[in-house]
Formats: sequence, structure tokens, C-alpha cells
Amino acid sequence: VQLVESGGGLVQPGGSLRLSCAASGFTFNYYPMSWYRQAPGKERELVAAITSGGGSINYADSVKGRFTISRENAKNTVYLQMSGLKPEDTAVYYCYVRYAWRAYWGQGTQVTVSS
Repeated sequence: VQLVESGGGLVQPGGSLRLSCAASGFTFNYYPMSWYRQAPGKERELVAAITSGGGSINYADSVKGRFTISRENAKNTVYLQMSGLKPEDTAVYYCYVRYAWRAYWGQGTQVTVSS
């Protein structure tokens, strides 16, 4: 299983970014996918999750109305569209899947929100 995130960077408050996570090594369209983040000195937290077919989605309260998770099963990719970014969104963002009773994480992509 391999998860490769991309799309992070430095953005001003109020700006937008789209993160991508390219998955391989498992049947992508069978599994729910999630995005987590970890800010310096804080625990890793769930940001958003999407079921295998995309029919059910959940968000952390802190990102509701600003972030959108989606997936493109034909491309084995899950996305996180982030808008209205705030300095408190600064973190390393990780893609996650639980497959064969194991947790798999990507390497993470840094998102920094600063003026």
C-alpha cells in the first residue's frame, strides 16, 4: 500500500489549496479514505472522511463549510479542497486508509497559512 500526498504549500489567510492523495497497492474503490492533520505540538486529528463510493462524508467541526473531501475512483485519488484557510489550519496533512486490519499513512504534505 502506498499513499502519496501532494499540493501543500504556503498560502495567505483566506486563500485556497487542493491536496491530492494518489493511492496504490489495494482496491481503492472498496475502501473509505480520510485526511488527517498534525500541527506542531498537537496530536494528529481527523479532518475529513469519505466512504468508498463517496455517499457519506464527515468533517471536523473546525473545517465544516470550508473544506471539501472528494474522490475519483477511476484515478485512485482522494482530494481535499481547502478554502477560507486560517493560520490555525497550518499543519502537516496526511492521507489515511485502513486496509487488511492495518493503518496506512502517506508521508504528509505541509500546509502553512501565513501572511
